[in-house]
Amino acid sequence: MGEIPEKVIIQDKSIVVLPFVNMSNDQENEYFSDGITEEIINALTKVEGLKVIARTSSFAFKGKNLDVREIGQKLGVANILEGSVRKVANRVRITAQLINAKNGVHYWSKNFDRQIQDIFALQDEISLLIADQIRENFGHLDIQDHLIQASTRSVSAYEHFLKGRYHQLQWTAASLKQAIVQYDAAIAKDPEFARAYYGNLQCYGLLVIWGFIPAEEGMGKAIENFIIAKELDTELPEYPMSFVGRSLWKEWDFKEGYEYIQQTLAMNPKHTDALEAMAELFIATGYFDQAELFVKKALEVDPLSPNHHFTMANIFYLKQAFDIALHHIEKALRINPQFDHALRLKVNVLILLGKEKEVEALAEKFEESELIKLLDAIFNKRIARIPNEYLDEWKNLGGEIGEIMPYKLFILANSNCLDHAFKVLKRGVELRRGQLMNYRFEPFLQGLKEIEGFESLHQANFSLTGNEAWFAKEKPSQILDEKEADLLKEKLIRYFEKEKPFLDPQLNLNALGSKLELHPNKLSYLINDKLQANFNEYVNNYRLNYFKKIAINPRFNHLTLLALAYDSGFNSKTVFNSFFKAKEGVTPSVWLKKAKMEK
Repeated sequence: MGEIPEKVIIQDKSIVVLPFVNMSNDQENEYFSDGITEEIINALTKVEGLKVIARTSSFAFKGKNLDVREIGQKLGVANILEGSVRKVANRVRITAQLINAKNGVHYWSKNFDRQIQDIFALQDEISLLIADQIRENFGHLDIQDHLIQASTRSVSAYEHFLKGRYHQLQWTAASLKQAIVQYDAAIAKDPEFARAYYGNLQCYGLLVIWGFIPAEEGMGKAIENFIIAKELDTELPEYPMSFVGRSLWKEWDFKEGYEYIQQTLAMNPKHTDALEAMAELFIATGYFDQAELFVKKALEVDPLSPNHHFTMANIFYLKQAFDIALHHIEKALRINPQFDHALRLKVNVLILLGKEKEVEALAEKFEESELIKLLDAIFNKRIARIPNEYLDEWKNLGGEIGEIMPYKLFILANSNCLDHAFKVLKRGVELRRGQLMNYRFEPFLQGLKEIEGFESLHQANFSLTGNEAWFAKEKPSQILDEKEADLLKEKLIRYFEKEKPFLDPQLNLNALGSKLELHPNKLSYLINDKLQANFNEYVNNYRLNYFKKIAINPRFNHLTLLALAYDSGFNSKTVFNSFFKAKEGVTPSVWLKKAKMEK
């Protein structure tokens, strides 16, 4: 099938924070540079109206020397933050550069050299500076006074926590166990470090789900960590998300799961795990349009997540739009060719499309290759009878589905063994097997719908009625009333004309707000809403007009055009030339020659 063309829309107020490079002599400090990157990503996601690419997609570029314009195009962002971290003894040195992804121009850079004790304040400072730069260049953002709060009083505990996150994000059984060791060390240093307890909770939960530790042992540890974390901090999104796994996937309590996902998204509207969970809840309850909306929200901030592309594929698979499902499966597999869930869904789609040769070739990747081929034969060649050796083996099959994809059930449901299939399905639903949560819409189980009792196997306790508009809610953007805005607009114009603050090349929104005794959020809104310009555009318009006045004044004939630009408040030759040409349609030298002739 040919590729479906997709247009990437790049939002001006958008950014990807690329993994900061570890410049320390000790390569084991990689955990620290990765941790700093993730903390800044998380901080920037708190700025409403700013699109921030999630960690998964950001770290897809780690160690790759790609042109920033290519990265910007792939992720649909206008800005890229890159930098490096050097940790030496009790000091940390961070360099950061903000780059225009459209043309590769660096328009902000800074070096920071601080005591490691100041790490939280430093992360907050960098995050605020980045958000301010984007606001000044691209338009209003409502930015909090602080984006990062110290989560522990112990820097040593924080370092253990970052090591734990580093290991956890490797997503292997061994690395999850290493993460627990580090989280425990963080807790030993600071018993009130809530994030470390939540980290342990996640790791133990995954180890149980994946079957790498006994369920009783793992759940006991998970609950133990949760009880302490709950007492310490319920304002973190990890708190409501910790209930989602139980209510949604373990108990199929969609109403309760919906409420906890809502709480998580209220804390962080860009929380990709919560967006993914909401999509899966809507899939299970048959609200496919709403599910697609939430996957799109997740993909907007995490476009290189194979899991989100898989979930989009699953929506179309369950809607029986198999060609579209296959398209999204291929997108997931381009990102991760070994993604097991996507490969298995692809097998299903190929069977349903009747592509026998492709099914046989792909089936060889799986231990269940013979089952896959049997399902294909029964479904497409209408072979109703299952070989006796399989029937004998499956005689007592009853809900204990030990397969990621329940091929045995699918085979039974498309043969002359419908009653047996229904019993297996019924027991699997009673046990709340995750593989069967979408059984109502599964294409291979459609033959069971006519059996009495199918509709009553499980009653979903969630309805969209009354909740339709929740995910489309918009917060009011007006932060100044009309009368106040008009008065402040006049005050701002008078100040610029009388005091000429634009001649200061270091003028920024915060400094101007301080002069006018106006919070920078209100000032930003005023300039963008009432004066229809972003901060830099507004200031540079004054600088441009000032330049034009002094450029034609004979008193300044001895100065170069660049010197005149600097005297007008511009601090970059590139910014001056590009802004001048955008406004006047010609270069400064051509304009000046014409202006002197007309004078």
